[in-house]
Amino acid sequence: MPRNDLFLRALRNEPVERFPVWLMRQAGRYMPEYRKLRALKPSFLDLCKDPELAARITLLPLELLGVDALILFSDILVPLEAIGVKLTFAEGEGPKLFWDGKLSSLKPFDPKETGFVYETIRRVKELQDELPVIGFAGAPFTLASYMIEGGSSREFLKTKRFMWERPKEFKRLMDLLTEVVLAYLSEQVKAGADALQIFDSWSLYLSVEDYEELVYPFVNYLTAELKERFPETPVIYFFRGSAAFLEAAADLRADALSVDWSVSLPEAMRLYDKVFQGNLEPSVLYSTHEVIKEKTLSLLKSVPRRTGFVFNLGHGLAPDMEFEKVKYLVELVKGFRPG
Repeated sequence: MPRNDLFLRALRNEPVERFPVWLMRQAGRYMPEYRKLRALKPSFLDLCKDPELAARITLLPLELLGVDALILFSDILVPLEAIGVKLTFAEGEGPKLFWDGKLSSLKPFDPKETGFVYETIRRVKELQDELPVIGFAGAPFTLASYMIEGGSSREFLKTKRFMWERPKEFKRLMDLLTEVVLAYLSEQVKAGADALQIFDSWSLYLSVEDYEELVYPFVNYLTAELKERFPETPVIYFFRGSAAFLEAAADLRADALSVDWSVSLPEAMRLYDKVFQGNLEPSVLYSTHEVIKEKTLSLLKSVPRRTGFVFNLGHGLAPDMEFEKVKYLVELVKGFRPG
């Protein structure tokens, strides 16, 4: 067990002296220390594939921010290369994926091809025993949308047409990706991950009906299988979308739901007996210290419980945010005591 087990205790609904805090993308481009390490490799993907550098980046928030958990430095798209999807990251442009849209062109997932990820986790665990390490993966739908769109999108029209016009093939693709994510996360636990987070970042672009029919069944299977295999490893499901998705998501076997700022945490906590994580709007960090303090304390004071809550943002930190303000946010949360 890590010496600071506050995060794990909160996920288990055990007593905590304060709410734990960690931040999505907490080891990223807003840190000068990250940018120095990034300069050592020709591409972002090369950086992810170097366990020594990836471990050092994973550890930066321990050394610089004082958070209560470390999340593996990697990218949700990494396992797609292992099934035959060509993946590149162009500076300033985001990921580019190349897939011909045929399921027959995809190959079976071999966990050995993502061995650098598990080695990174092992190194982080060897280098420190202070904080728990969070492994992660993209959810099946989010991975599918990247494959179909060829990158990120604002409308996800290609994905929606694929879903609606080729429903049998889409479900086969979701089946395949669900098994990929299951195997990928299982190997992360075996390597030493103390908790897991599943990112369904693009669920907000779906109707509730499409989410319940074409996304929920696969995430439900995935979380159930993970809890059967690793009952002691907490699973967090992060999704974006309105509170209308909560009813379905609350039935998942995931130990915690990580929600964006469109969800009222007090209302969600009163309605559902789940651990919640979130959900300060990241844009608050562009504002003044006074606004950051006001918004952060307002959220913390609204939490109607003394445990079963992990403070985080409603999405990830952005590259142009100020490090000093991020650190100030972490210190605010750590200084707050539940009433």
